[in-house]
Amino acid sequence: MSAHSRIAAITSRIVERSKPTREPYLDRLRNAASRGPARSVLGCANLAHGFAVCSTAEKEALAGDRVSNLGIITSYNDMLSAHQPFETYPAIIREAAAAVGGIAQVAGAVPAMCDGVTQGQPGMELSLFSRDLIAMAAGVGLSHNMFDAALYLGVCDKIVPGLVIAALTFGHMPAIFVPAGPMTSGLPNDEKSRVRQLFAEGKVGRAELLEAESKSYHGPGTCTFYGTANSNQMLMEIMGFHMPGSSFINPGTPLREAFTREATRRALEITAQGNEYTPAGEMIDERSIVNGVVGLHATGGSTNHTLHLVAMARAGGIQLTWQDIAELSEVVPLLARVYPNGLADVNHFHAAGGMGFLIKELLKHGLLHDDVRTVFGQGLQAYTIEPRLGADGSVVREAAPEKSVDPKVLASIETPFQANGGLKMLRGNLGRAVIKISAVKQDRHVIEAPAIVFHSQQELQDAFKEGKLNRDFIAVVRFQGPKANGMPELHKLTPPLGVLQDRGFRVALLTDGRMSGASGKVPAAIHVTPEAVDGGPISRIQDGDIIRLDAIAGTLEVLVDAATLAEREAVVADLSDNEFGMGRELFAPFRRAVGASDKGASVLFH
Repeated sequence: MSAHSRIAAITSRIVERSKPTREPYLDRLRNAASRGPARSVLGCANLAHGFAVCSTAEKEALAGDRVSNLGIITSYNDMLSAHQPFETYPAIIREAAAAVGGIAQVAGAVPAMCDGVTQGQPGMELSLFSRDLIAMAAGVGLSHNMFDAALYLGVCDKIVPGLVIAALTFGHMPAIFVPAGPMTSGLPNDEKSRVRQLFAEGKVGRAELLEAESKSYHGPGTCTFYGTANSNQMLMEIMGFHMPGSSFINPGTPLREAFTREATRRALEITAQGNEYTPAGEMIDERSIVNGVVGLHATGGSTNHTLHLVAMARAGGIQLTWQDIAELSEVVPLLARVYPNGLADVNHFHAAGGMGFLIKELLKHGLLHDDVRTVFGQGLQAYTIEPRLGADGSVVREAAPEKSVDPKVLASIETPFQANGGLKMLRGNLGRAVIKISAVKQDRHVIEAPAIVFHSQQELQDAFKEGKLNRDFIAVVRFQGPKANGMPELHKLTPPLGVLQDRGFRVALLTDGRMSGASGKVPAAIHVTPEAVDGGPISRIQDGDIIRLDAIAGTLEVLVDAATLAEREAVVADLSDNEFGMGRELFAPFRRAVGASDKGASVLFH
């Protein structure tokens, strides 16, 4: 069966599986849309509160439902580089809307936390849950029922998935995602990684480490490696939520502002009062979700999206599974080498042809659904472009290059970096897990070694510093799942495990926690489910058990006979240290209500 046929078959399977949830979702969406412009159902006192600060002309327009009103949901804060550029966006959007007879209001703000700041800190245990909280917060802003479409200002790890969940929950409204773009290139990511490993070995001090980190993360915009934030931007474009070509334009440039103005005008055109009504919940369908998964594989994207895409799809009544993701990985080649899968950053990716070339290659070979709806309104073929700034300050689109400008960064399908996608699923007597192999050398795709069990990142780091890990082993870091402590990222493990691998030891990681989009050269079976706190098999592993992680066969096994494993009592960890501090007590209800990793690790959708 051809790749095109396989993708079509998987899509059809998702459609059939989703009918019991997708059809009621669409019925609810269409019922909401049938009620007409949102403000028409508001009483006079309600409406007066909603436009109290507007000008007289705007009040008259809103009262008569003569113009469309855009709701802005912003993740702005000025501490985090990716979100700081959004400070000026509301004013730009209001001005652009007014220029074409529309109105825009900030409907609400959502929290935006940075995993880079909270790595290894108590705050990281709030990170994954912030996705669902963001969806709720956006829902509060839009619940005022004053808006005909929404513009979502978001970029990073949990922010975009949370905003997508909100956009699909309010799926009767059109939605456009407006990015801020990546920061300009700084210290190369591989050099930053080298200094981190030297620090882990005690060969450089904190001053040298901080200098390297500051040169890498040095200005406004997303981090330039291909982690979850930039995977988010890829997804929003390939799924049709972005204006074509807008994902990777640097902040503070005329072209960046031109895209923001264009998105505003387009949002007004696709409201129910315009000629091209495009409700988000109908625009995003099973084909759009499959396109997102294909893009994730083709670019070696973030493992976090094995959680987020499942949850995002469920918000639209679509039942995506890890099996779907795994089977799509088998037929989608890896076309991008962006750190940690290569030496380039996302600016190099964009310069090599970027999203336009990538989408063109995938469409040309039948690996994407072109017949989807997008905010641009013309299917995915309209996204096979390269953006330029026109003489009048508008966005001009030219055809994407026929060949990659830099084949070491962005390959054609005829000469891919590897034949399958960067993400694979593992299954066996330890449950199910995810592994990202696009940055792992082939001789490390299979690791069989004794287990060393830890219940925290710190335990492993301490053992490394004490010289106890100079051997072949698989680190089992458990009680890191969503119910245990919110499923924090475990990137503090990357430097020590990388050092040990470089010393020639065969090492790997097995965890019910996360390693996210920056997962690199050490094989890591992550998101293990059932998690340890639920008594999953990972809770029965003992030091010295031989574990076989086989990313080629897609298996994850502890080589202990079934009867012995079943007879062992599940270890119960003391998790009291995770209950309080840095806001963790506020999220106790989330830990009690969260679903399993393969269901999206969500408190909203089980």
